[in-house]
Amino acid sequence: MDNPSFSIEPRRKLSFGGVGDARVLAVRESLVTIDTGGKAIRKNEVGFILVGQERLMAEVLRIQGNTADMQVFEDTRGVRVGDRVEMSGEMLSVVLGPGLLGQVFDGLENPLAVLARDHGFFLPRGLKIFPLDLKKKWAFTPTVSRGDTLFAGQTIGTVQEGLLTHKIMVPFHEPESVEVTWIQQGSFTVDTPVARIKGRDGALQEMTLFQKWPVRRPIPEAMLRKRRVERLYPYEPMTTTTRIIDTFFPIALGGTACIPGPFGAGKTVLQSLISRYSTVDIVIVTACGERAGEVVETIKEFPETQDPRTGGSLMDRTIIVCNTSSMPVAAREASIYTGITLGEYYRQMGYHVLVIADSTSRWAQAMRETSGRMEEIPGEEGYPAYLDSAIKSVYERAGVLRCQDQSVGSLTVIGTVSPAGGNFEEPVTQATLATVKTFLGLSYDRAYKRFYPAIDPLISWSRYLDQLKDWFNDNLNSSWVEDVKSMHELFAQGDAIYQMMQVTGEEGISIEDFITWQKATLVDMVFLQQDAFDLVDASMPLDRQLESFQLVKKLTQQVYRFEDKDSARQMFTQITGLYKNLNYSPRSSPEYERYTREIEALALKFSVN
Repeated sequence: MDNPSFSIEPRRKLSFGGVGDARVLAVRESLVTIDTGGKAIRKNEVGFILVGQERLMAEVLRIQGNTADMQVFEDTRGVRVGDRVEMSGEMLSVVLGPGLLGQVFDGLENPLAVLARDHGFFLPRGLKIFPLDLKKKWAFTPTVSRGDTLFAGQTIGTVQEGLLTHKIMVPFHEPESVEVTWIQQGSFTVDTPVARIKGRDGALQEMTLFQKWPVRRPIPEAMLRKRRVERLYPYEPMTTTTRIIDTFFPIALGGTACIPGPFGAGKTVLQSLISRYSTVDIVIVTACGERAGEVVETIKEFPETQDPRTGGSLMDRTIIVCNTSSMPVAAREASIYTGITLGEYYRQMGYHVLVIADSTSRWAQAMRETSGRMEEIPGEEGYPAYLDSAIKSVYERAGVLRCQDQSVGSLTVIGTVSPAGGNFEEPVTQATLATVKTFLGLSYDRAYKRFYPAIDPLISWSRYLDQLKDWFNDNLNSSWVEDVKSMHELFAQGDAIYQMMQVTGEEGISIEDFITWQKATLVDMVFLQQDAFDLVDASMPLDRQLESFQLVKKLTQQVYRFEDKDSARQMFTQITGLYKNLNYSPRSSPEYERYTREIEALALKFSVN
């Protein structure tokens, strides 16, 4: 086998707790109560329940004296009172090293392709597969020499992982400086020692191309505390090439955002577009509790999708972590932490990483189920009382870091929320809104009208618009933020007039109000909406967005004179049609120039100026 089963034990064990045997006392679905036998264990420590030849992986959730509650990541059928439990002394961890890109993992970092190849589609319980190919050799080039002193997270050498340079770093758990006593160059498998380091206590440790890290602990936590890395204020937007996001509701590199919306509002298509066109180096898609059909579609689509940045496959710079609705619920919670940890790892190399968590609602539902089995006091709608802090702990791991080699990396987190019936007042959505800085609210009504992306401009918001004002003013236009805010006001005015028209009809409003409504509708039709299936309109670079926005601004700021409302409607309808053709035309093409001239000429015909 290329990827044999492996133990949770690393080459050098992190000291998180004692190691010993225990016994099962009670079983409540995926929750198992054990007798620790007086051995010292830690919260979130991993143990294995022995059922015949099977080893069922579980995690400690709560400790009470000599008993502990453990969440089992497998089906617990056949688990009986008295079954032996082996404690590992390790936190729930992931393997970090070259070969992660392009893979599809479950929530515990098992490579699904290897599982399907070696065990078929009906997977036996208790499998733990090493996530990296142990036969593939990587060309390792040292960047340090014997005798050099390094700290945790500093680079000892590099390997080429596709188009990206993968940095091999000093283990993140090293508390003090280490000395390089030996290092070699050549082609090696990930488990071959490539260097030897000595700690201050004189202990020697062999370094391979991979290391392990507990998923619930942020990687830069200790390095930030010792000021070996620096957290920076997000200063640059993450361009998605989706007009309504980049212009009206921007997301910062290293920022946070959420996309709540009801079923059928287009969350999956929108996140696919963001994954494909965003200005990031690496994309990590975490499918948490999603329907298996949607996840399979993503797994099939990404390898066949051309990467606009490199020209190769989009999957070459993507990692998919999936725990579908048909997989064990217990592993659902771990999947998001796995994706976040992988993102932190590549950020530490100085890359810009995007993590899309779909959906945090089902992740929260998994926490609710576990909390109920533990008989904890429930909060609103049965969710645990710590729901808010759990959501914040995930999003707070996003951010921009200046690494020790002065490279700057970022981790941007976008979570989708699936509130039942599109109710944004439910606890998960509200807790998320209190945490993130960009809210892209999807509307069923807009989706029903086929207004895509179905982001409602009247309820959505972004705190990054003001935060990134200096960048926008320097790189786009000196009045960019003010112009965008004035367009927001136009939307609000247009909606108020539309609501009035629903009561009084067109006859009940003045022609001036009617023109204002037509202007707002024009912006909605030609700028906010975007055709994801058109080769040109699906992705609009930021410089073209600026050009298009300036044209829309000019059209809406002009003063028009019409004989009646019908003539006004006719002109705006004609401009809308011409503008859509403009959006479909490649920039600098004859068609692009022609449609621009026709739009300006038609507007000038009815302009007062």
